[in-house]
This record gives sequence, structure tokens and C-alpha cells, in this order.
Amino acid sequence: MTDMGDRDRNLLPGNRIDWSLAAAVGRRVARAGPSTTAYTLDAARAELSASAVRAEAPVREVTGLGDGLPVPAASVLDRGEWITAAARSMSAMLGGSDHPPPGLNIAGRIAGAQAGGLLGFLSGAILGQYDPFSPDPHSGTDGVLMLVTPNIIAVERSLRVVPSDFRLWVCLHEVTHRVQFSANPWLRDYMSDNIAVVSTDNTETGAELVARLTASLRSGVKREKGILGAMQVLQTPEQYEAFTRLMMLGTLLEGHADHVMDAVGPAHVPTVATIREAFDRRRTRSQSPLQRLVRALIGMDAKLAQYIRGKAFVDEVVSTVGMNRFNAIWTGPETMPRPDEIDEPRRWVDRVL
Repeated sequence: MTDMGDRDRNLLPGNRIDWSLAAAVGRRVARAGPSTTAYTLDAARAELSASAVRAEAPVREVTGLGDGLPVPAASVLDRGEWITAAARSMSAMLGGSDHPPPGLNIAGRIAGAQAGGLLGFLSGAILGQYDPFSPDPHSGTDGVLMLVTPNIIAVERSLRVVPSDFRLWVCLHEVTHRVQFSANPWLRDYMSDNIAVVSTDNTETGAELVARLTASLRSGVKREKGILGAMQVLQTPEQYEAFTRLMMLGTLLEGHADHVMDAVGPAHVPTVATIREAFDRRRTRSQSPLQRLVRALIGMDAKLAQYIRGKAFVDEVVSTVGMNRFNAIWTGPETMPRPDEIDEPRRWVDRVL
């Protein structure tokens, strides 16, 4: 096999965006975190690091996954550090580099600036994230758990919850994602392969695209609402199938993590009921038209639906067959839930079990 040349490498989706510029722009436009003393910030960082380790054992016990695997340290970050890490992750996920390749054109820099604006916006909303595509700075292995300290402090203050309980509660969710990927290494390649299909250039001509869109609109086929419906219309059938697989995977991962949070919480987080009630109120609070538009454009409403639908799916399957049998879902791509099974879990049970 020959090495990929510079021209071919530049065709990779991740190499058509100036990720170093994206990180720089994101850090420049990101809002400052909540006002706090250095002592309080350092104490919160230390507690989050300890909570990420503390969450591992109960998550493994409830899920039945990850027994015997090492427990890597979490990366506890500020907003700027998260932006840098996220730009690096997105580049790796799309097969690129966080340093612009030679000959990157002006379009790549414009895309980098746009990506940076989005990262800057998201940097104030992300509490934690498991990134399966970046190497852990502590161990060098693939996958790193990130916790964004100022955002966690801001939310625990706005909800008026017990900080130590809230920090552990957040870690339970994010550690569950780490356990999911660590115990099932195939998930990373499955995600990466589908992302590659979704991000592949559409080779349709303008006329072919118009013809396909017209046929789609005239077909009378029921489509999803919002950004999901737009993706269904604009993507090729192959891209939309890959996009759907990613959505089903995300729905499963988020729903499973929320299920584990609630299963572990009562024994380890004294005020978990108060936290869950306050957090759910925050997720569904009324917003201005501009806020709703931004949420729709970046897919946050679709993300919320993933939590709700995914948790309902996992709750029902686990209550019906138990966690051990539920874990057949991690066997491979063929056991992932299908779109018609997420809202009717019995169909998944009948097909897989």
C-alpha cells in the first residue's frame, strides 16, 4: 500500500478546515466563566478529578461492563482548554490534523472561523464529554474524559444544588460513556466509519440534486421534523442511512448513561432526586425565539430527544429482561437498535434476544 500523498490527504474532510484557526477563534469568542476565586476553582478541579475516579466502580457494577480495565484520570479543563481539545478531536474524527495542511485555501480558513464560532458558543454549555478519538494525555491510549470546571460551577450555582453531589452526578454520566467505549472498542470504529460516510462529498450535480429533492418532496414520505428532516432531504440515501445509524447510536449511549445515573444515584448521591428534578426543569425551560432557533440549528433539541427516547428504551428493556441480557446490545452493529425499535423496545427484544 502506498502512502497517501499531500493532494489525497487534503481531500479528507478534516483537512479542509483550518482547525488551528478554529481553536484560536473559539478561544477568542468564548465567554468568560463564572466569577470565582482561585481557591474555589482549584478545589472544584480537585473534586472533579476525584469524582471521576470514584464514579467508575458503581458504574461498572450497575452496567456489568469494564471489569478489570484500568481507570484513567479525567482531564479537568477550562473553556479555552476544552475548545482546543474539541478542535483536535473533530479534526481526528474527520481524518484530518489540527495543523492546516500545505495549500489550504481561503475556504478552509473560512470554515475554520465558522467552526471556531460554534466551538466558542458550545464552550459555555458543555459540562463533560467523553472523546473516543483523542489520545488520553495521561495514558496515551485512545479516549479521554473531559470535565469543564467553570460550566459545572455555573450550573450547580444556577440550580442551587449541593456542589459535591452535582459534580459526582455529572461524572456518573460521563464515566458511563467512558465505560461504554472502553468495554466495547468496536464502537469507536463504528462511529468513525459512519461519520466518514456522512461527511463524504456529495458528487451529485446541481440538476441531480434538484431532481432528487423534488422527487422527495412529491413522494409524500413522512419525514422527521427540524434538523433531522432537513438531513433526510439534503443527504444522499447512503449518507442518511449512516446519519440514522449515528443518531441511533447516540440515542442509545445517552439513554444508557442517563439510566445508569438514576440507577447509581440514590446510593451514592444523597440529593440525587433534587438534582434530577432541577436539571430536567433546566433542560425544558422556556426560551426566547432566538435561543430556540440557535438550539435547532446546532441540533440541541435533537440531543435532548436522544436523552428522553434513549432512556425510555433502556429503562424498559432493562426492567423487562435485566441488565445482563440487555448487554447483548453491545455485541456489534447488528444488535444496535433500529429507528422503529427505539420507541417500541419490545421489537428490539424480539429481534435480538
